[in-house]
Amino acid sequence: MIWTIIAVLIALWLAGFILEIAGSLIHVLLVIALAVFIMNMLTGRRAA
Repeated sequence: MIWTIIAVLIALWLAGFILEIAGSLIHVLLVIALAVFIMNMLTGRRAA
């Protein structure tokens, strides 16, 4: 589930970067996804 969210956010970030839409919202979402990813890596838990 987490990996799906991260993949979608990165895809949206790339689309926003290429098409120059959504401003800083996409960057904020990417930072949130990165924080979740790091927390997931540090805790070592796997989503079922």
